[in-house]
Amino acid sequence: MSDVIGLVLPFFGLIFIGFLVARITGQPLEALGWMNTFIVYVALPALFFQLLAKTPFEQLTEWSFIFGSVFSTYTVFSLMFAWSSLTSRGEIAQSTIKALAAAYGNIGYMGPGLALLAFGEEAAVPVALIFCFENILHFAVAPMMMALAGDDKTSPSRLMLGVLRKIVLHPFIIATALGVGAAYIGFRPPVPVERFLEYLSRAAAPCALFAMGVTLALRPLNRIPHELALIAALKLILHPLLCYVVLSWIGNFSETWMFSAVLLAALPTATNVFVIAQQYGVWVQRASASVLITTCLSVVTVTGLLYMIRHGVLPPDLFP
Repeated sequence: MSDVIGLVLPFFGLIFIGFLVARITGQPLEALGWMNTFIVYVALPALFFQLLAKTPFEQLTEWSFIFGSVFSTYTVFSLMFAWSSLTSRGEIAQSTIKALAAAYGNIGYMGPGLALLAFGEEAAVPVALIFCFENILHFAVAPMMMALAGDDKTSPSRLMLGVLRKIVLHPFIIATALGVGAAYIGFRPPVPVERFLEYLSRAAAPCALFAMGVTLALRPLNRIPHELALIAALKLILHPLLCYVVLSWIGNFSETWMFSAVLLAALPTATNVFVIAQQYGVWVQRASASVLITTCLSVVTVTGLLYMIRHGVLPPDLFP
């Protein structure tokens, strides 16, 4: 157990330090702006590019792996959306945010840091693939569902253009595309550029986790949704379990790829769910509560998952 504690302590410890510092200093949430800009536009893209560019190209086209991971996520999304629609008499907008809270994990800020810490640099490829393809769908699903709900009056052509812009211009997706291109043509940056990227990459995980702790500390916990128990169960338990079963059934993936996908599925609700809720003015305070509480619960669930992985309780393939 000590090895698992040694693994998760730096990870959740950074989140806690960010939380504690934000509480002590009393800085406003807006003060975090430049750090978030550095993380999203510089550090994490540098990390993704550097690791993907070194990866053999054939590893970057594992379509069955991508399908299994995305299928698991959107099965959970569909379950929560269907239940919420039935209980709210067809309220699409709120049901969409609830479904995202149950399925959209914090794979951007928490995913790379924890996966690389747990499984090494080999985990960068599955993490990047999952991040890109799941976020492409998230960027498309949220505005389309809100348009169906009647809360987004944008014309179909402008809606589609906005979705494409979010996908094409997202820094993580640009960095991943460049990394895949570099791997395809066998490009290696000059040594000074390589050192610069490595320097930036090392800052990615600590800064992202610290910023997440600050965000959690400064986000109000005013309205706890009565659906929170269901959202937490779907996000922290069913999602990783379903991902594990589906990927085991689909094919023979390496231990690192399998457990990286399961770990990302086990992560708590992404802060982007709150951002989307705020953008459309739907379920905002409850979305904030879902992010905070699932993150706190994930200290136990993610630690438990890593313990099972480290001690062989969870085999790398359910159907060998």
